[in-house]
Amino acid sequence: MKTFVLKSKDIKREWYLIDAAGQPVGRVAAKAAHILMGKHKPTYTPHLDNGDFVIIINAGKVMMTGRKPKTKVYYRYSGYVGGMKETTFQEMIRRNPVYPLQKAIKGMMRKNKLAKTMVKKLYLFPGAEHTLQNVKPTKVEL
Repeated sequence: MKTFVLKSKDIKREWYLIDAAGQPVGRVAAKAAHILMGKHKPTYTPHLDNGDFVIIINAGKVMMTGRKPKTKVYYRYSGYVGGMKETTFQEMIRRNPVYPLQKAIKGMMRKNKLAKTMVKKLYLFPGAEHTLQNVKPTKVEL
């Protein structure tokens, strides 16, 4: 019996839809990262982008458990002295509703060049509707 080796031309991609309304950020991010990397497939190959496309609706309605909505802080740094800015989760959801989920998913991806191509297959929408009309996604339950 020979060892199966996946080739780029043999990769078949599917579309998945995740509804994030009322779900914890980490749970949604873990499931999305799992699908984007292709770990849900029996043909998973670490050195190839074997993952599928993921559409996440209601990304602005994710939640955090406990006291994290008030205490979770996102930092950004301009590079100048005194240029460190911080924003809480509640403020970030109000400003840019998809950012916390996007940051969580990127943080769960591997840290190499392949992750950039995997993240390009992620589509986040703050509301209940998505703008991809020609796609028939499979709904994923969390």
